[in-house]
Amino acid sequence: MKKFLFQRPLLAAVLLLFTLPHPVAAQTAERRTSLGLLISGLHYQGDLGSDYWQWSGTRLAPGLAINQYLFRGLDLNTQAFYGTLTGSPRADTDFTTTLINLNLGFKLKLNNGWALKENALIQPYLLAASGWTYASREGRFNGTSIGLDKGYIDLFGAAGINLRLSDGVGLFVQTGQHLPLNANLDGSPEKETPQWSDRFLQHTAGLTFNMGQAADLDEDDVPDRQDTCPNTPAGVAVNASGCPLDGDEDGTPDYQDACPTEAGTVELRGCPDKDSDGTTDAEDACPDAPGPAELKGCPDTDNDGIADPDDKCPDTAAGVAVDFTGCPVPADTPAATPAATPAATPADSDGDGVPDAEDRCPTSVGPAGNRGCPEIKAETRRGLQEATRSIRFELNKALLLPSSYPTLDAIVPILTQYPDYSLSIAGHTDSKGPAAFNLALSRERAAAARRYLIGKGVAAGRVDLRGYGARHPIAENTTDAGRARNRRVEFDLFVTTEPNFAEAKYGPEPTKPLVPTPAKAGKPAPIKKRLTPKTPPQQRQR
Repeated sequence: MKKFLFQRPLLAAVLLLFTLPHPVAAQTAERRTSLGLLISGLHYQGDLGSDYWQWSGTRLAPGLAINQYLFRGLDLNTQAFYGTLTGSPRADTDFTTTLINLNLGFKLKLNNGWALKENALIQPYLLAASGWTYASREGRFNGTSIGLDKGYIDLFGAAGINLRLSDGVGLFVQTGQHLPLNANLDGSPEKETPQWSDRFLQHTAGLTFNMGQAADLDEDDVPDRQDTCPNTPAGVAVNASGCPLDGDEDGTPDYQDACPTEAGTVELRGCPDKDSDGTTDAEDACPDAPGPAELKGCPDTDNDGIADPDDKCPDTAAGVAVDFTGCPVPADTPAATPAATPAATPADSDGDGVPDAEDRCPTSVGPAGNRGCPEIKAETRRGLQEATRSIRFELNKALLLPSSYPTLDAIVPILTQYPDYSLSIAGHTDSKGPAAFNLALSRERAAAARRYLIGKGVAAGRVDLRGYGARHPIAENTTDAGRARNRRVEFDLFVTTEPNFAEAKYGPEPTKPLVPTPAKAGKPAPIKKRLTPKTPPQQRQR
C-alpha cells in the first residue's frame, strides 16, 4: 500500500512537470525552451545530526528540469527529482525518507549582455524557487516505529554555472538548499516541529538540450539574429557573421570576385585597376596610364582614335584625318587647272567629323575613336557588371527572384540613354547536372530577364539573348564558390547594327549540348568511369 502511495505522487509530479507551460538552459531568444536531465546528491541535516558536505553519505537522486527563456537575464525554471534521505545515529534509531520534490522559480542569469555575453562559454546564475516536497518516512526512534507520509511547502535557493558546449547543448552544475516548512524528515518526536527543523542540500549536475531551430533564412548555418548578411546565396561560404568570405578584403566577396587573390574595386568585380580608368589591369594594355576601354585602357593624347603606344604622331592637331599609325593622311596636291572640279565633301549627318559611310551611328554624335558612336560611360559599364552579379533565380528554375527587379529596372533608362545600342543578355550555368538541362536553363533564364525588360517598355528588337550552358566558366567548377560565380546572366551593350556582343565574345549560341570530341582513328578512346550524380538536377542550386 505504501509503495502505491509513493507512486501516485511521483506520477502526478511527472505529469505536472510536462504540462507546465514549457517553462533548462535556453541560451538565446531563438531557442527559448530547453530540457535537462540531471543527477543530484542529497545531504540531510536535522535533529538527529548533519550530513552536510559529508560526501560519503551522499544519496543520489535522478531528476528532470525544464527552462523557459523570458528575456535577457531571466528564465523561468522548474526542476523535479526523486530521492531518499537516511540516518542511523544509534542501534535502535534510524530512518529512511523517500522524497518527491517539484519546484518552480526564476533563474537570474549573469550572461545577460552586461556582465557576460549571452553566448559566453561560462554562464553563472542564481535560482530562487518554491514548490512542494512529498515525504514518505519509515524507521524507528528508540525502537518505536515512526512511519509517516506527508507533504510540505518547500523553499529552494541555489547557485550554479552552465557551460555552453554548443548552441544546442549545455552542461550545468548547481548547489542549493531546500527548506521544507515544518517538515519532520527524520521522525524525531516533537510536539511542534520547528519551521526550519529539518532541511537538506541538493548538489546537481546535468545536461541541457535546447529545443527548436534558430531562424536562418539563407541557410548558411548562421542564425538570422547573428547574421549581418542574411540574404547570402545558397552554397556560398560565409564567416562567423554570416557574410561571404572575402580573402583579399577588397569589399567584393570571393564568390563574386573575378580576382579573389588581388584587392580590387567592387565596380570591376574585385579586380585591380591601378590607373582608375575602368579597365582592369589584366585587360589594360596600359595599366599605369588611364585611357578609354575602346583602346584597351591606353591614353589617346591627341584624340585621333589611335592609342598613344601605337601613335607615331601623338601631337596631331584636332580634326586632322590620320592613318592607322596616327599620322596625318598626305593631302593630294595635283596641279590646279581651270578644268579642275572641287572634290565633294563626304556626308556627315550628325556633324561629328565621321563621314556617314564610316559612321556606325550616323544620327548620333560620337568620337572617331569609337567610329562615330557615343562612348559608353564608365559608370554605365559598372552598372551592367553589377547587374551581372546581382540577378538571382529560384532554385533550378528560370523564375526571377523579386530581389532582382530593382537591378533590371535600372537597366531600362540605360537603353533610353543609348538609342543606338541594343542589350545582349547571355545566360550561363555551372557544370553540375546534364548538359542539355544546363543549356536549356541558361537560355530560359536569359529569356526571363528579357521578358521583364520588355514588360517595362523596352522595345523587343533591342534585347537579344543567348544561352551557353556551362561552356564558358569564369571560375573553377570544383568548389561551391566557383560554381556560384559561373551561374550568371551577363548584360552588355552593343551597337544595334553590329553582331551581338555575346556572340562576338563566345561565338554562336549552341543548339545542342557539348559532347566529347571522338578519339582519333587508330587510338582507342580512354575509358572513363561513369559517374552518377548524387543529387537529381532539380535539387541542385543553379
